[in-house]
Amino acid sequence: MEKRYHSVRLEKDLCKGCTNCLRHCPTEAIRVRGGRAHILDTLCIDCGECIRVCDYHAKVAVTDTLEDIRAFKYKIALPAPSLYGQFRGLRKIEYVLEALKRIGFDDVFEVARGADVVTRAIRERLREPNMPRPLISSACPAVVRLIQVRFPELIDHIVDIRQPMEVAASIARAEFCRRTQAAPEEVGCFFITPCPAKMTVIKRPIGQTKSELDGAISMMELYGLLLPHVEKLQGDPDFRLSTGFGVGWATSSGEAIAVCPENSLSVDGIPNVIRVLEEVENGKLNDLVYLECNACMGGCVGGPLAFENSYVARNAIRKLVDAMPRVHPDSDVPPSMLTKYHTKNNAPIQPNDAVRLDDNMAEAMRKMTRMNEIMARLPGYDCGSCGSPTCRTFAEDIVRGHCTEMDCIHVLKEKLKIMAQQMVELAQSKRE
Repeated sequence: MEKRYHSVRLEKDLCKGCTNCLRHCPTEAIRVRGGRAHILDTLCIDCGECIRVCDYHAKVAVTDTLEDIRAFKYKIALPAPSLYGQFRGLRKIEYVLEALKRIGFDDVFEVARGADVVTRAIRERLREPNMPRPLISSACPAVVRLIQVRFPELIDHIVDIRQPMEVAASIARAEFCRRTQAAPEEVGCFFITPCPAKMTVIKRPIGQTKSELDGAISMMELYGLLLPHVEKLQGDPDFRLSTGFGVGWATSSGEAIAVCPENSLSVDGIPNVIRVLEEVENGKLNDLVYLECNACMGGCVGGPLAFENSYVARNAIRKLVDAMPRVHPDSDVPPSMLTKYHTKNNAPIQPNDAVRLDDNMAEAMRKMTRMNEIMARLPGYDCGSCGSPTCRTFAEDIVRGHCTEMDCIHVLKEKLKIMAQQMVELAQSKRE
């Protein structure tokens, strides 16, 4: 099977096999075998939860570096709006945009402007009849991959509009080439990302055949380079800015407020997202029109690659938005933008078939029967000491041939207890 690209990686030399990541992975994609964690390539959604909880820093996110932009003659930075929240006391968004040019980019295009276009596109979509209810945001790739793995029956609920960073890259490259007469292949578009899932979705797109972006650079890597410029800049750098609604996408509920404030729900944090998606799956939230889901607490400002405390960053974004004119994307984005640039998906979102026990249905049923038999013998503690997150996944791992029942310390203890008793009885019978 071809190995899938993932931004989240394991530093094996740092891993202590503590099972902390095992218990927090939302898709049960981690196993501990031989005293080291292993990330299952087929189930990982690059949410970064393991990065947050690893006390030994054995989980890392691999992104592009500033050196990588030199592969292109022209370089465009596409900052996520959450980047603005990293700078305490930021007076003007323009200072961050100008600082990006000063560290090596030829042009800067706000992803918040892409969010404005996406806002209008989704609102147009919601006006169409027979849309599933609720329609689920596609902005967070970790959530979309979560749906592919755990809630495949909800795939049709995912709105078929591209992520803001993809739309922003499409516009940025086209506008830059029009102004400078540069060839599109000479222009590299790089997203300044707060999370590893965005890096992964650039390399392995969802809902489109190829990403409009050429890479992503971690906010953590650029923060130290940007800060001196942001603090020293004065005046009014000349940039075409997004609306406050577009900047608001950086925090939880910002998207819902822009898209559908009347009848929407915002949820952040993977455990909370899972609970709400279970409600949708069970048909309990059909009265909702729109559902915004963020894998990170607080929204993108809470991403594992962000520098600033998420609460501080969220407050900074709120202050910036409050100071901006309350112009809605419906009036700021002309209808022609929705057809002039790529705003809709061009490939179907497929369920993740990695959870299948076997491609052959009869064999899969046989394995399922054996798996249930094994589960009936297990204690049901879900302690993770076997190296699998739950007794159910442990039974599945046994069926797949990755371990044996004796890897469960409780089963082993009981087995040893029985063997010890048998030895005592055997010794007594010999004496008699």
